[in-house]
Amino acid sequence: MLLSALIFGLLGSFHCVGMCGPIAFLLPVDRKNSVKRVLQVLSYHAGRLFTYGIIGLLFGFLGRRLQLFGLQQHISIAIGVLMILVILLPSNIFSKYNGSKFIYKWVGKVKSALGKELKRKSMDSFFTIGFLNGFLPCGLVYMAVFGSLASGSWWEGSLYMVFFGIGTIPLMTTATYIGNFLNTNFKKKIMKAIPVFVIIMGVLFILRGLGLNIPYISPSSTVSIEEVSANQSCHK
Repeated sequence: MLLSALIFGLLGSFHCVGMCGPIAFLLPVDRKNSVKRVLQVLSYHAGRLFTYGIIGLLFGFLGRRLQLFGLQQHISIAIGVLMILVILLPSNIFSKYNGSKFIYKWVGKVKSALGKELKRKSMDSFFTIGFLNGFLPCGLVYMAVFGSLASGSWWEGSLYMVFFGIGTIPLMTTATYIGNFLNTNFKKKIMKAIPVFVIIMGVLFILRGLGLNIPYISPSSTVSIEEVSANQSCHK
């Protein structure tokens, strides 16, 4: 599943450049000192990964709780179905039930804080910019969050989000250099590949939830049996 997160990040980074690219382009990096510039950009990405890691940890922990209640497989199937529906159904259907209006104030505060940090040039400001950037609403991040929720543990959920973030780093870092070398047709092909990969991920989550005893894809659920045995031993 971590490999799928990395690939998802790599493919989705084209979308990330469109959404978060302006922030990356506005980074107050040192244009004269190449070494310092690299460290500043790495600090920015470290901030993003830190935020993704925290988000993944929280949702992974929630997924673990659901697993203990015997709901993890059902959640995995539901997430897989939702991923597929988001891609196949018209976007205007989901816009009617968009709950983002409730977090507009929160997003406004994040953007305000980002504006202040972009005016600074200290090394810690780059980490803070990346940290705040990670909280901005993004459809691809939401999909990655689904993956962390279905992971079943806090550390797997955190790693899932971190690997997703790592996948976005190459293009986010080099967009200003390679943007002119990527023709429009190639970009369109990549953008078309993202929905296909989301559907594939959705199918994998469904298979995982079904517990068909397929190695690495749909393992049978044995956690509950092990936990019951452990609990019985503890009571004895």
